[in-house]
Amino acid sequence: MKFKQKFFDFLKTVFPATKFEFFLFLVFLSAYGILGTYIAMNYRIIFDDRIPWDAYFSFDNRAIVMTGGGFERHPLSNYFFGWIREFAMMISHGKNEESFRLVLAWCSNFAVSLSLIQIYKYLKNVIRLTKTISVLILVFFSFFTTPILLSFTPETYTYTLFFLMLFNYYAALKLKKDEPISAASLTLATVSIGGFTVTNAVKVFIPLLFENGLFKSWKKFTNAAIRVFVSVAVFALLFLYRLDFNYMRFFEKSGEQYEKFSKPRVTPLWDMVCSWFFGGNMLFSSFVIRDYHNNKGFQYKALFMEVYTSAVPYIFIALVLVLVFWAYFKNFKNKLVQVLMISFFVDIIIHCVLKFGLHTSYIYGGHFIFVVPLMMGWLFYSYKNSPKMLSFLFVTVSFLLFYLGINNFLRMEEFFTFLNQYYR
Repeated sequence: MKFKQKFFDFLKTVFPATKFEFFLFLVFLSAYGILGTYIAMNYRIIFDDRIPWDAYFSFDNRAIVMTGGGFERHPLSNYFFGWIREFAMMISHGKNEESFRLVLAWCSNFAVSLSLIQIYKYLKNVIRLTKTISVLILVFFSFFTTPILLSFTPETYTYTLFFLMLFNYYAALKLKKDEPISAASLTLATVSIGGFTVTNAVKVFIPLLFENGLFKSWKKFTNAAIRVFVSVAVFALLFLYRLDFNYMRFFEKSGEQYEKFSKPRVTPLWDMVCSWFFGGNMLFSSFVIRDYHNNKGFQYKALFMEVYTSAVPYIFIALVLVLVFWAYFKNFKNKLVQVLMISFFVDIIIHCVLKFGLHTSYIYGGHFIFVVPLMMGWLFYSYKNSPKMLSFLFVTVSFLLFYLGINNFLRMEEFFTFLNQYYR
């Protein structure tokens, strides 16, 4: 009976558990589904066997679907995408055309829609916001660049967004109840999250730092250390198995990748951080088209984001960041807020300080951008007893949503112009 109850609790955590959550899930599934279905059935950009990488915004669709990506960054994703690929092939009867693309798009759509439900659950069940405020924040996030693009893109970031959001929700529930995260859950999270992107594995262990009495009891500290050791050991063994236990390949390839993706760019550092790391995952900028080839002679056009060219987008990003850090300082002693922000700082260090992939950091949003709506939720929570401040925040987010929706809708029209011209 205990196992059966845990199984049902797991299902209620992962999937919509109330009628309203199910309604929200269907709304997002339908909205993103219409977008993804139209793109998959009319354009070849989601998957073209001749285009391994960079067709739009530097996503590596074909490379990820066919191989899971490079082992040095995506150590176990080849297994997951092997299942996705086989499922899509089964539905499409072995052809990688419209129906194949459609399955890939709907798998992404399903994962992103579930991610949004996890955000709603966090806002409603962890922060305890009203339904109206929770929906406002959720809809605001749903118009971000990251969920829009990932809703039809077969990439590691798509599923990383879901697994990271699911784990953050689960960990928050555990911390609220002063319960430890089990070794099994920690191991599963490490394998799934770290398996898609190795650097994200460290985020799995952040909640452990805030378990009740961890640094006051040798017994609790030892227990936590054992749980970490078990999860890391399992992950390492699975990773080494993929490498045939030739661990030196990982260090050699990682050095090459860092050198390749961390070279200085002509664009000023501050503008790459503002326009691409923070901004590009929320608000589309203008686009630039470049000529690419697949090393076998096939020429194709690729679409990338430019930095912002007017003051308004910078003001938008600044306002959003003010809300995020306002929430952080207002709730500084809240351990759940610290978990979110430390996780966010991990990505800031990787991309903004070490400059890894900063020139295309608008594709990495699945790793961290969900922190924005959650921190907004904590800001509303801070003023739950102040009707005037709640009204002010509600109006502010509503105005931000209005601008975000118009900007991203117009930019998606430009995206479709690009598709019509080069990817029919």
